[in-house]
Amino acid sequence: MGCHGHISGLFRRNLQPTLTYWSVFFSFGLCMGFLGPTVSDLRCQTHSSLPQISWVFFSQQFCLLLGSALGGFFKKTLAKSLWVLFTSSLTISLVFAVIPFCQNVVVLAIVIAIAGMAMGFIDTVANMQLVKIYQKDSAVFLQVLHFFVGFGAFLSPLIADPFLSENDCLPTNATNHDRDSSHFQKILTPHHAQPNLTHHELPAHAWVGNQMSYAFWIMALINLPVPISVLFLLSKERLLPFCPRKKPLLVKTDELALQMELPEKEDSSSPPTKALSETEHGDLFSCCQKKNFQGASCSFFAIHITAALVLFMTDGIVGEYSAFVYTYAVDAPLFIGHKLAGYLPSIFWGFVTLGRLISIPISSRLKPATMVVINLVGLVATFLFLLFFYYSVIFLFVGTAFLGLFLSSTFPSMLAYTEDILQYNGCATTMLVTGAGIGEMTLQLFIGLIIHVLGKYSFLVCGVIFGCLAFAFYIMLLFFHRIYSRPSSGPTSNKPPGIENSEVHQS
Repeated sequence: MGCHGHISGLFRRNLQPTLTYWSVFFSFGLCMGFLGPTVSDLRCQTHSSLPQISWVFFSQQFCLLLGSALGGFFKKTLAKSLWVLFTSSLTISLVFAVIPFCQNVVVLAIVIAIAGMAMGFIDTVANMQLVKIYQKDSAVFLQVLHFFVGFGAFLSPLIADPFLSENDCLPTNATNHDRDSSHFQKILTPHHAQPNLTHHELPAHAWVGNQMSYAFWIMALINLPVPISVLFLLSKERLLPFCPRKKPLLVKTDELALQMELPEKEDSSSPPTKALSETEHGDLFSCCQKKNFQGASCSFFAIHITAALVLFMTDGIVGEYSAFVYTYAVDAPLFIGHKLAGYLPSIFWGFVTLGRLISIPISSRLKPATMVVINLVGLVATFLFLLFFYYSVIFLFVGTAFLGLFLSSTFPSMLAYTEDILQYNGCATTMLVTGAGIGEMTLQLFIGLIIHVLGKYSFLVCGVIFGCLAFAFYIMLLFFHRIYSRPSSGPTSNKPPGIENSEVHQS
């Protein structure tokens, strides 16, 4: 009871900033989930092929990764952090409003890239600010923070679904030819139908943005309260230009709470806030310094690399599945209606969100290594299940739900396990976050090109391959863990409190 009372007291004292940081992560999720079900309409709107529209996904993920890296420069002051969150969340609303007017794929990629940069800033700054507020008690608040990512990604396909076009803008002869070809024939003889399928000139009336634009404008309006809430927090903290220049109230509250809660025996010359913040939020540039590698063994490097590769695959699967499951479902052999297929990304993100909630109590009973094994075995088994029953609509919906569950807790479990192996020495968190981001960025582009060359059936085949590779890299991680010799235990090898879940990512 004492622990829960302590956390609830902290929450009450920091209610407005906490709700604000949670809301900006809703913007993050809202912007993450809309591309999958709208890809067909955006192709028609921009007169582009599937490989060309795949570069739109790539531009978003690349700038998200870049924004996450640059976001660390704004962590030093509360004013900079809040202004970055305000600008980023407002940018996302503006991007939603502008998308219906982008009738060129290059222009669309640039606009989505701007949204990706804003998402990257939100990802880094909101995480850092919550950790600064709650420090060793930040784990539960960060779990809720990332719950809002899944909620936003779950909601945006539902908003888009009523406005999805039921008609294909592809030429009739190309569509029929594609539908009459079997999946295996596409893989063995890919060049018979695919050039006509993806490289064509769309007629001028093929633009369907008149209907789809309403979905984007609704999302822009739904997101608009988020920058307004950040503006209210700026006003409360007296950080607006026309407000009196006084010390922010939030900083005063944090300092008072620290003075009341610090143990008497603790040396006041080493503030815990600074030490914990530096430990948790080392960026990629600081991790590459030579001093971090002195005396490190080969297994030390191998653990970082193999763990990053596991998340490269699993987070890459999250990105490519949510992006292309709609495209896969509306084609042969399923021919699911466009509006019904639009629910698939929502189901996927809904079960990712549900899995994150379920994993909170489960993680207190199972070791992170065990949870990762369950996730990876379930991931591969589900893809094999989908591959064997590729002709069943029901199995596709059920398999999508199970994929969301198995992928939901993979990142935090991998992070907790890897950091535990290394006793919080090294740069495991930074490496894993970077590996996951690169995986989301590259696998979406790769899948778009593969589907173009080999056909839609290759979507599931690639999922099986990526899942098996993730499992193989995890086996290698277990091997390197076995041969890794831990440094002698001392004061520096103790786990900082609250760090285990402090860098849980979206994906």
